[in-house]
Amino acid sequence: MTGRRRWSTEEILDTAAEVLRTSDAESFSVRKLAAALGTDSSSLYRHFRNKTELLRAVADRILLAAMDDYRPEGDWKQRITTLALRLRDAFGEQPQLAAIWGRYASSGTGSRLVMEELLQALRASGLPDEEIPARYHRVAILLAALIASEAGISTITPAEYEQGMELFRVAVLGAAPERFPALAHFARDVRPLGVDRRAAFEEILAAQLADIEAQIS
Repeated sequence: MTGRRRWSTEEILDTAAEVLRTSDAESFSVRKLAAALGTDSSSLYRHFRNKTELLRAVADRILLAAMDDYRPEGDWKQRITTLALRLRDAFGEQPQLAAIWGRYASSGTGSRLVMEELLQALRASGLPDEEIPARYHRVAILLAALIASEAGISTITPAEYEQGMELFRVAVLGAAPERFPALAHFARDVRPLGVDRRAAFEEILAAQLADIEAQIS
C-alpha cells in the first residue's frame, strides 16, 4: 500500500504563497493549505508549529527574494532607499503577503539580511551607536506601513477602484463648508489615497532620512 506523500518545507511554502495570492491572512488556514496539497493538517505541523510560524516563513521568502543579488552601493541614504524600493517591488508581486509581513514580521534569514543592511547603512550615516536602534525601529515601522498600505491598494479590482474614487469625490466635493471649512477649501486639490502612491512612498522615506541627516549635522 502506497503511503501518503511527504511534502518538503519548500513545497509547502510554495503552495502557501499560491493560496495567499487569492486570500488574506485572516481567511488562510493550515487546513486550507493541507487541502491544496492533498494531505492532512497534522502532516504540516511537522514543519511548522502553528499558522503564525508558517505565515512568517512565507513572508521571509519575500525578503530573501528582495535581497537576492543585493549589493550595497552609494551613501547611506542611497542604500536605505534602494533597499526600501527592492522590498516594495518584491511585495508588489505578492501584495497579499505585504500585510502578513507588517502584522507577523518574520524571523528568518531574509529578515536578518534586511535588518543587517539597515543597521549597517545607519551606522555609515555617522549616527552614534546608541541612537541607531531607535532610528532603525522608526525606519522599519515606516517601511512596513508604507509597503503594506501600497500593496493593499494594489489588490483591489478596477471596478472597486473606480467606485472608491467616486465615493471620494462625493465625500470631498460634497462637504458642507459650514461644517467642514478646511475640507471645502482644499476639496479640489486633495488627492485620494490611491493616487501617486509610488511618488509619495519615496517622498515620505526621503523626509525620514533627511530628519536623520539633520540630527547628524
